[in-house]
Amino acid sequence: MGRQTWLFNPAPVLLGAGTVAGKRESEGPLAADFDVIHKDPYIGQKSFEAAEQKLIEEACNLAVRHSKVGRDDLNLHFSGDLQNQITSSSFTARSLAVPYIGLFGACSSSVESMNMAALACASGAARLALASTGSHTNAVEKQFRYPNEYGSQKNATTQITVTGAGACVIAAADYLSNPPPEQIRLTSATVGKIVDLQVKDPFNMGAAMAPAACDTLLAHFKERGVRPDYYDLILTGDLGWVGSNLLLDLLSNNGVYIPQGQINDAGKMIFTPEAKNLAGGSGCGCMAVTACGHIWRQFARGELKRVLLLATGALLSPLTTQQQESIPGIAHAISWEVM
Repeated sequence: MGRQTWLFNPAPVLLGAGTVAGKRESEGPLAADFDVIHKDPYIGQKSFEAAEQKLIEEACNLAVRHSKVGRDDLNLHFSGDLQNQITSSSFTARSLAVPYIGLFGACSSSVESMNMAALACASGAARLALASTGSHTNAVEKQFRYPNEYGSQKNATTQITVTGAGACVIAAADYLSNPPPEQIRLTSATVGKIVDLQVKDPFNMGAAMAPAACDTLLAHFKERGVRPDYYDLILTGDLGWVGSNLLLDLLSNNGVYIPQGQINDAGKMIFTPEAKNLAGGSGCGCMAVTACGHIWRQFARGELKRVLLLATGALLSPLTTQQQESIPGIAHAISWEVM
């Protein structure tokens, strides 16, 4: 539909999901909706990078188990993360032994992987596909900014990388012969374009990503032919407190008004709004654990019928930051609906 939006008809189904989270996340308001919580930042591994891989692997195995399928039944696995060469995802794929396609969309990887899995199942390229991603605060901060162990000062616009991983299993529309009435279907997806408004501050990801979020939302509404109130919830992730406010301003400038109760952000939801949590959460795991944990359970409880997930990513690297390049933003959207 249009240039950027896919309408899946018949729509693939979301069979099951799994989430794993860390200590800080267990102290936030969404803790009851995570499957597994690890208080040890190493998760019994020798490094934070190995711990991140363990998070993604555990989330994948939970999603497969909750979907009541076997790993050998999976046709494709789409995954990405923030480590160099997406090693956490690739090492997980080594363990799972499922045909694998690695992705990089920075923090948009959660929805990017769902989009590709849904497309594969809708097109007939797969019957069952796994989508996953995750992040670890100590591994990511070490790579992109400063190791947390340094204790360096962070400003108020800084977001805290979530320690967590989420995964879900997506199936072809006819996989279930008699789906339950609360069965989630992935009805559409909008692929974002790069938007770069020359933000160069790596400690202000919200400002770098908000323009891309606005661009993709406007494209989705126009190309799918729906208004914002079509959805019970539009969930961005992860703009945090700063980027969320900027997004509302950008939408308003384009004549689109979304009430506060109808739009929220995973980076705002996952931590309590205290000074120690700065501008909120970020990282690949932020949207992944919020969507595959909290939102999934809200659907199961009948609290939601239609949700648009909009995951944002800042496509920078340590090298581009050192070279004082601007930060390109991206945002991908996918709709979950109970039909």
